[in-house]
Amino acid sequence: MKKKEHVIRDILPGSIAEELELEAGDRLLAVNGTEIEDIFDYQFLIQDSYIEVLAEKRDGEQWLLEVEKDPEEDLGITFENGLMDEYRHCRNKCMFCFIDQMPPGMRDTLYFKDDDSRLSFLQGNYVTLTNMSDHDIDRICRYRLSPINISFHTMNPRLRCEMLNNRFAGEALKKADILHEAGIRMNGQIVLCKGINDGAELEYSIERLTEYIPCLESVSVVPVGLTKYREGLYPLEPFGKEDAEAVIDVIERYQRLVFEKHGIHFIHASDEWYIMAERELPEEERYDGYLQLENGVGMLRLFLNEFEEAMRQREEQGLFPDGSVKDILSIVTGKLAEPYIRRMAERLAAVCPGLKINVYAIVNNFFGERITVSGLLTGGDVLEQLRGRELGSRLLLPENVLRSGEDVFLDDVRVEELEKALQVPIYIVKSSGNDFVHAVLGNDELTENPARQGLTGERE
Repeated sequence: MKKKEHVIRDILPGSIAEELELEAGDRLLAVNGTEIEDIFDYQFLIQDSYIEVLAEKRDGEQWLLEVEKDPEEDLGITFENGLMDEYRHCRNKCMFCFIDQMPPGMRDTLYFKDDDSRLSFLQGNYVTLTNMSDHDIDRICRYRLSPINISFHTMNPRLRCEMLNNRFAGEALKKADILHEAGIRMNGQIVLCKGINDGAELEYSIERLTEYIPCLESVSVVPVGLTKYREGLYPLEPFGKEDAEAVIDVIERYQRLVFEKHGIHFIHASDEWYIMAERELPEEERYDGYLQLENGVGMLRLFLNEFEEAMRQREEQGLFPDGSVKDILSIVTGKLAEPYIRRMAERLAAVCPGLKINVYAIVNNFFGERITVSGLLTGGDVLEQLRGRELGSRLLLPENVLRSGEDVFLDDVRVEELEKALQVPIYIVKSSGNDFVHAVLGNDELTENPARQGLTGERE
């Protein structure tokens, strides 16, 4: 039997694996005589009440272990590679690819283009279907894996080949038909490029995608992100106010049509379109439960609603500080959310007379001024634009400016470095309106843990 390197990293105390005397460094070879390809094979095969596990100890000795357990009970194993296989890189050369627009000299992991359907289930990544074999599709259908997130971009096969620069990209759309027929839940996205897949092409794509309802639960439309590093790339143009208005008009028209027929709104414009068009954000009901938050669809609406609820709770419980408390603090945001953050800061200052709040919208010089989301801000830009400014007793930064689970910005500047350079305690604020209110006003009985990550290096 060919041996795969599924190395065990940890064993959960009190678990079946601990009873079997498996240890970190041991290797899992097979379950029920079947070699494990990746995490999905493993999770599927261990669901039976009786299984046979073939493992190899660190000294090379192989153990065949018989296990009787409750159906679907986990063994308590975590692996060094969470996917239990190599990550699949993208084979497309999309005209709008953000990674192709990144400057040189950043850490290697930021340049890796994944297009792995397994990461769609594990992490919510979007895949183009061009990297999926018939075997992959069969496994998704057999294991009933869902939802899968798909980057459609256009339903015009010819245009899709051009946009992805892959002659098989149009043919790959047929895989969505197979997933639909198998009843696999899906979510979709369209990265809109001006003069390419907008206008009539967008309407055609929406109409075709509605044929996958109810398996296809939602589709987001987001504007292409354009950095200043586009030399030699396809000459894409930025969208303007009138373009954004036209996109919203199309999407809202289809929302009404789809809702009347299916009871869902289905097609969603990202928040950026509404800000560009200078229009009010949709009400919460139109987001169908916020299925596309990671694509920036409804993030601001949810944030605002959470903010209002937190303010209401504080008012009811009499928790606003009186004017005797004097304080100055500062908030960092991207240009995109600045009007909303500033409006909320003004609300907070109005009910707390002794509080002064500075809101600093950081211009993204690192990637270019067209990049306006806070999640792509760098420590260098924050430092450069805040040096010498009035910061007060503390500086609040949104958590999405940092690498997930770490205290480092995209440009490898660490929070501690920024804190020392600016000589101000830094607090990292979770991405919710409730946490925003608590971080500004400080801890009280409504807040279990501070949002602080600063000189102590502590994180929630």
